[in-house]
Amino acid sequence: MVSVEKKLKVYLITGEPSGDLLGSRVMRALKKQTGGCIQFNGVGGETMIQEGLKSLFDISDLAVMGLVEVIPSLPKILKRFDDILMDITKVQPDIIMTIDSFSFSARVHQKLIKKGIRIPHVHYVAPQVWAWKKGRAKTLGRYVDRLFCLLPKEPSYFTPYGLKADFVGHPVIEGGADKGDAASFRAKYKIPENAKVLCLLPGSRKNEVKYLLPIFKEAVEKIQKQVPDLFVVIPTVATVADKLKEYFSGWSISHVIVRGEKERYNAFAASQVSMAASGTVSLELAMAGVPHLIAYRVSPLTGFMARHLLKIKFVNLINLLVDKEIIPELLQENCTVDKLTETILNLLNNPKQETQESLKQLGLGENLSPSEKTAALIIEMVNRNGRA
Repeated sequence: MVSVEKKLKVYLITGEPSGDLLGSRVMRALKKQTGGCIQFNGVGGETMIQEGLKSLFDISDLAVMGLVEVIPSLPKILKRFDDILMDITKVQPDIIMTIDSFSFSARVHQKLIKKGIRIPHVHYVAPQVWAWKKGRAKTLGRYVDRLFCLLPKEPSYFTPYGLKADFVGHPVIEGGADKGDAASFRAKYKIPENAKVLCLLPGSRKNEVKYLLPIFKEAVEKIQKQVPDLFVVIPTVATVADKLKEYFSGWSISHVIVRGEKERYNAFAASQVSMAASGTVSLELAMAGVPHLIAYRVSPLTGFMARHLLKIKFVNLINLLVDKEIIPELLQENCTVDKLTETILNLLNNPKQETQESLKQLGLGENLSPSEKTAALIIEMVNRNGRA
């Protein structure tokens, strides 16, 4: 534990549920390392709020994905920049950390610098310059003082341009996704002993759910015809929970919709297979040992633009780290009912997926957790700045 003379004030900003989860774990580590002598302000979701964040507004205002899809939300997003800057001026934090969502985060940092607010700025989760927009590696140092990276090779993209970048490991390693309780989950939701459980994860953003729900639902209905004892569990988050409840109301297939990290991990433990939107949840499923596929669909124009901008063979991190398709990727035109159905049935019959090598590269087996490393670096920066 680090001794502090007065309460540290940390301003945290994230724009989506995956960042909310990452932020909550760093908050937990910071509370432990400061003995609770800390105050959190900023913008976050339900998990960060549970850890003590005083959130300025609901992150659903920012949780929009897609090059085209974001356009209708621009007026509201631009208004939120001003709200954040006013709040930072009021709170006067000791350090500002933005989490993921770099397109939004960079704008916040730029505006802070323009206004002459020279509080230490850090960003958690490096923009994926190895996938696209490599020029960001050169310009990022203009916006932030330090960068915390989740992947082992990422610092090498930024340090040549003078930006201090640290590999801290991926927080999925510490999240507990591998510690769910299958027996209690099955008992709680009266899941029959012989049932095959499919974990359905259609995304945490409204646009993801919009494109994936109809395809996922139809695929599950086809799967159920060949697997009559199918039971579907649907973990979700606040941003889309109401939409899912409405969509699956009256569904003939046995299912349950659950909220919260603990329930999600228990659902993983109880599942034999999963159909998931592309994203961090794939790493959680790998930690839990759940065979799964990842799928994604966006508007045709966004898909066309992404195909020409992305410079990588795979989108799934497990696959990228070993340069091999271990996790099936069904993206855009390949994300069809028939292909989803066929892949899930294959996984039920052949469930083994070799994910351990990728997870070790992300920090599995290290003494300190990624969030503990990140919290220690934040405190180090504040101490060096003469605040604590």
